[in-house]
Amino acid sequence: MIEALIEGGKATAGPPLGPALGPLGINVLMVVNRINELTKSYSGMKVPAKISVDIETKEFDVEIGTPSTSALIVKEAGIEKGSGSSKTQKVANLKMSQVVNIAKVKMPVSYSKELKGVVKEVLGACLSMGVTVEDRDCGEIQREVDEGKWDDAFKKE
Repeated sequence: MIEALIEGGKATAGPPLGPALGPLGINVLMVVNRINELTKSYSGMKVPAKISVDIETKEFDVEIGTPSTSALIVKEAGIEKGSGSSKTQKVANLKMSQVVNIAKVKMPVSYSKELKGVVKEVLGACLSMGVTVEDRDCGEIQREVDEGKWDDAFKKE
């Protein structure tokens, strides 16, 4: 089992994959191509990848994880990084629909059983990154989520 953090759609036969896979005697290029195929939708983001190799048969399986919430926010907001001082400096604004989309991506790996809970997690990450939602403070939006004011935004399509 080999674990690596790969930039979406840009895996190469160089480090970290090449040196780890080469001694196992498998076709590194096939593994790289498979990883790039699975991660192309995460272009520009670091994505965790697990490669399990059967040394006897030279067969491999690639499992791609979910990018971090902050990486998804950065991509959705079109910024390079979050704010260094999130309380005073705001770097971007998202619509609630964008927050819900990020929450849907994170849903399978979240401890929350409901989309509403995952949305609150994403809002918390936005708050710490200096990203506003609907031109307002994320703490305020979280309270509104608790009060049910955004329930229509969470209805499954």
